[in-house]
Amino acid sequence: MAVVSADACDTAPVTTGPAGSSGFPPGSAEPSTAESSAAARPVAASADARRGLAVVTGASSGIGAASARALADAGFDVLLGARRADRLAAVAADIGPAARSRPLDVTDAASVQAFAAGVASCEVVVCNAGGALGLAPVAAADEAEAEEERWRWMWEANVAGVARTVRAFLPALVASGDGRIVVVTSVAGHQVYPGGGGYTAAKHAAAAVVQTLRLELLGQPVRIIEIAPGMVDTEFSLVRFDGDAGRAAAVYTGTVPLTADDVADAVTWAVTRPPHVTIARLDLFPRDQASARDVHRRP
Repeated sequence: MAVVSADACDTAPVTTGPAGSSGFPPGSAEPSTAESSAAARPVAASADARRGLAVVTGASSGIGAASARALADAGFDVLLGARRADRLAAVAADIGPAARSRPLDVTDAASVQAFAAGVASCEVVVCNAGGALGLAPVAAADEAEAEEERWRWMWEANVAGVARTVRAFLPALVASGDGRIVVVTSVAGHQVYPGGGGYTAAKHAAAAVVQTLRLELLGQPVRIIEIAPGMVDTEFSLVRFDGDAGRAAAVYTGTVPLTADDVADAVTWAVTRPPHVTIARLDLFPRDQASARDVHRRP
């Protein structure tokens, strides 16, 4: 299954790209020149970087891609991870010399370790990969086996994927002296809605991981930040509804939802606060949304 970008009541999908030579897993498409160069040496912030290195997962589209661009604009070098090679390469090329990319599947522990290999120090890790599949009731029995598989994938991508990413990069974050872990959760991590049992359960668990990390890392030079968006106009709903464009578009009909750039702006603002300031949790709703269930729609 594809890994889509983390969200809220709705966000963009983010899948990730290929693997090539020069340290990338064999048997996959050759990465771009920039990607090959990055894979051949340890990853660290460039000497003239104003802010250091920011790592972004789920960076091939949506919130992840927008966050990578915003962080680069703010002065960070950026390391991008995702599964869709073409999309990932395009995002990195658009950003320019400050961006490098590596293949990443957060549901695969070995892939996460390979992604983090050689990163001796980094200032920011944005855990954005994740997503939702389906909108079936908890008690749905006609597709029970398929629904359980979807629930397993949502747990792997949204919960275990965050834990794997944090474990892989924590030494580098501590080494920076001012690490920031940003987990993009969702309004679904704090509220529920009919049909969202699997997704809201996973996002509630992701939010619990964030709170636990804040306790466990108290006293360490690492800040823990949660960004919880509401409706975001990305490919999130298209992926959730298995490519049904009409059903996905209906999610936003009559509203003005957030954009991926809105969320990226919040991510960048949160990680650029002074070192003694932690934005513990930042909820983002469009004006047309009051909760995970309550949305104002114009005729």
